[in-house]
Amino acid sequence: MPRILVFQHVAAEPLGTLDPLIRQRGHRIRFVNFEREPDAQPNVDRYRGLIVLGGPMNVEEQHVRPHLRTELRAIERMLQQGKPVLGICLGAQLLAHVLGAPVRRIARPEIGWYPLRTTDAGRSDRILGPIGSDAAVFQWHGRHFQIPETATHLAWTEHCEQQAFRWGDNAYGFQFHLEMDEPLIERWLANPVYRAELLASGLPHDADAIRAHTRAHIATMQAQADQVFNNFLDLIGRPQRRIVLPSREFV
Repeated sequence: MPRILVFQHVAAEPLGTLDPLIRQRGHRIRFVNFEREPDAQPNVDRYRGLIVLGGPMNVEEQHVRPHLRTELRAIERMLQQGKPVLGICLGAQLLAHVLGAPVRRIARPEIGWYPLRTTDAGRSDRILGPIGSDAAVFQWHGRHFQIPETATHLAWTEHCEQQAFRWGDNAYGFQFHLEMDEPLIERWLANPVYRAELLASGLPHDADAIRAHTRAHIATMQAQADQVFNNFLDLIGRPQRRIVLPSREFV
């Protein structure tokens, strides 16, 4: 039975709708919650795939959050072994950093619902293709990754060009949150830290507007997300070509 390793950073950002999809397939999930176990050193060699979730911390906080270095090394190891990797939000930023791309603050945060548009490569991609040419997706981020030079750019939004990329055949970074459902969005909107971030963002929409947009878009996004995530999970357990990356130090 393929085993999947999941890196979680805070309780508020779980697998969401990905969790039942993984379990329906009979995969075993090993969670490493770095909020609870900051000194954890998971042995990634034992797993067939890795999912790295979001969180409020940032790549440049490695000096105060050493677990980020642990995660970067783990991601690199999985890529060297040719195993499927999916990074969501912070997870995508960590994946991009491993691949040599910078992560920077964006001029204006994206919080709430935004039109996502795919590139030609994104529309034909075997994982992200079900999104189609455009889709409404949920966002919550104040930083973004650059597209790694060796990766393929898959999607963009008006205010953040770098939304999704593929590296090789089975490593994906998504800046947006396809894993959300309505209760999880409500949980974020009620969280004091997240609520304060929204209030300080200067965005023209508030929590009530996000709730209204959620009612309008959540069903369509969830249907698309199920297809995208199932396509990614199809990669788990397949024989993968070993890919060797140069050794790097993360600072």
